[in-house]
Amino acid sequence: MKITRIYTGEDRQSHFEDLDIPLKDGGKGGLMSELMKAGGIIFRETDGSYNYDFHNAPRRQYVVNLKGEVEIEVGDGTKRIFGSGDIFLAEDTTGQGHKSRAVGGKPRKSLFITLD
Repeated sequence: MKITRIYTGEDRQSHFEDLDIPLKDGGKGGLMSELMKAGGIIFRETDGSYNYDFHNAPRRQYVVNLKGEVEIEVGDGTKRIFGSGDIFLAEDTTGQGHKSRAVGGKPRKSLFITLD
Protein backbone atom coordinates (compact mmCIF):
# COMPACT_ATOMS: atom_id res chain seq x y z
CA MET A 1 0.00 0.00 0.00
CA LYS A 2 1.46 3.33 -1.01
CA ILE A 3 1.47 6.32 1.33
CA THR A 4 3.37 9.61 1.47
CA ARG A 5 5.64 10.66 4.31
CA ILE A 6 6.13 14.35 5.15
CA TYR A 7 9.32 14.77 7.16
CA THR A 8 11.93 17.35 8.19
CA GLY A 9 15.27 16.98 6.40
CA GLU A 10 18.72 18.01 7.57
CA ASP A 11 18.06 21.38 5.87
CA ARG A 12 15.23 21.96 8.42
CA GLN A 13 12.68 22.02 5.57
CA SER A 14 9.83 19.59 5.00
CA HIS A 15 9.99 17.05 2.18
CA PHE A 16 7.83 14.34 0.61
CA GLU A 17 8.86 10.69 0.51
CA ASP A 18 6.80 7.93 -1.09
CA LEU A 19 6.59 4.80 1.05
CA ASP A 20 5.26 1.34 0.34
CA ILE A 21 3.67 -0.37 3.35
CA PRO A 22 4.29 -4.11 2.87
CA LEU A 23 1.18 -6.27 2.88
CA LYS A 24 0.96 -10.02 3.29
CA ASP A 25 -1.76 -12.58 2.89
CA GLY A 26 -4.19 -12.29 5.78
CA GLY A 27 -6.40 -15.14 4.60
CA LYS A 28 -10.08 -14.28 4.35
CA GLY A 29 -9.22 -10.78 5.65
CA GLY A 30 -7.32 -9.97 2.46
CA LEU A 31 -3.87 -8.42 2.32
CA MET A 32 -2.74 -6.89 5.62
CA SER A 33 0.22 -4.98 7.03
CA GLU A 34 1.95 -5.79 10.28
CA LEU A 35 0.23 -4.40 13.38
CA MET A 36 1.37 -0.85 14.14
CA LYS A 37 0.98 0.72 17.57
CA ALA A 38 -1.06 3.92 17.75
CA GLY A 39 -1.85 6.40 20.52
CA GLY A 40 -5.31 7.65 19.61
CA ILE A 41 -7.71 8.79 16.90
CA ILE A 42 -8.88 12.31 16.08
CA PHE A 43 -11.81 13.03 13.75
CA ARG A 44 -11.51 16.35 11.91
CA GLU A 45 -13.67 18.43 9.60
CA THR A 46 -12.39 21.63 7.97
CA ASP A 47 -14.37 24.08 5.90
CA GLY A 48 -13.55 24.85 2.29
CA SER A 49 -11.78 28.13 3.01
CA TYR A 50 -8.84 27.01 5.15
CA ASN A 51 -5.36 28.05 4.07
CA TYR A 52 -2.72 27.35 6.71
CA ASP A 53 0.72 28.90 6.27
CA PHE A 54 3.82 26.94 7.26
CA HIS A 55 3.16 24.91 10.41
CA ASN A 56 4.53 21.75 12.00
CA ALA A 57 2.63 18.56 12.60
CA PRO A 58 1.77 18.60 16.34
CA ARG A 59 2.90 14.98 16.66
CA ARG A 60 3.76 12.02 14.45
CA GLN A 61 0.48 10.92 12.92
CA TYR A 62 -1.11 9.20 9.99
CA VAL A 63 -3.68 11.36 8.21
CA VAL A 64 -6.38 9.48 6.31
CA ASN A 65 -8.33 11.69 3.95
CA LEU A 66 -11.96 10.54 4.07
CA LYS A 67 -13.76 13.13 1.94
CA GLY A 68 -12.61 16.18 0.02
CA GLU A 69 -9.09 17.18 -0.92
CA VAL A 70 -6.14 18.97 0.64
CA GLU A 71 -3.13 20.52 -1.06
CA ILE A 72 0.10 20.13 0.92
CA GLU A 73 3.17 22.22 0.10
CA VAL A 74 6.60 21.34 1.49
CA GLY A 75 9.71 23.48 1.99
CA ASP A 76 11.04 23.37 -1.58
CA GLY A 77 7.69 24.50 -3.01
CA THR A 78 6.58 21.04 -4.18
CA LYS A 79 2.81 20.60 -3.87
CA ARG A 80 0.68 17.46 -3.80
CA ILE A 81 -3.06 17.03 -3.64
CA PHE A 82 -4.43 14.27 -1.43
CA GLY A 83 -7.97 13.09 -2.12
CA SER A 84 -10.44 10.66 -0.61
CA GLY A 85 -8.71 7.47 0.51
CA ASP A 86 -5.19 8.93 0.40
CA ILE A 87 -2.96 8.50 3.45
CA PHE A 88 0.07 10.47 4.55
CA LEU A 89 2.38 10.20 7.52
CA ALA A 90 3.05 13.64 9.03
CA GLU A 91 6.42 13.63 10.77
CA ASP A 92 7.60 17.21 10.23
CA THR A 93 7.30 18.09 13.92
CA THR A 94 10.34 20.39 13.76
CA GLY A 95 11.80 22.83 11.25
CA GLN A 96 9.84 24.90 8.76
CA GLY A 97 6.82 22.62 8.51
CA HIS A 98 4.36 22.47 5.63
CA LYS A 99 1.42 24.46 4.22
CA SER A 100 -2.07 23.00 3.79
CA ARG A 101 -4.96 24.42 1.78
CA ALA A 102 -8.52 23.50 0.91
CA VAL A 103 -9.04 22.50 -2.72
CA GLY A 104 -11.93 23.81 -4.77
CA GLY A 105 -13.57 25.57 -1.82
CA LYS A 106 -14.93 22.25 -0.54
CA PRO A 107 -14.91 21.00 3.06
CA ARG A 108 -12.72 18.07 4.03
CA LYS A 109 -13.17 15.20 6.48
CA SER A 110 -10.11 13.39 7.77
CA LEU A 111 -8.98 10.96 10.41
CA PHE A 112 -5.75 11.40 12.38
CA ILE A 113 -4.14 8.33 13.90
CA THR A 114 -1.60 9.55 16.45
CA LEU A 115 1.65 7.65 16.96
CA ASP A 116 3.24 9.49 19.92
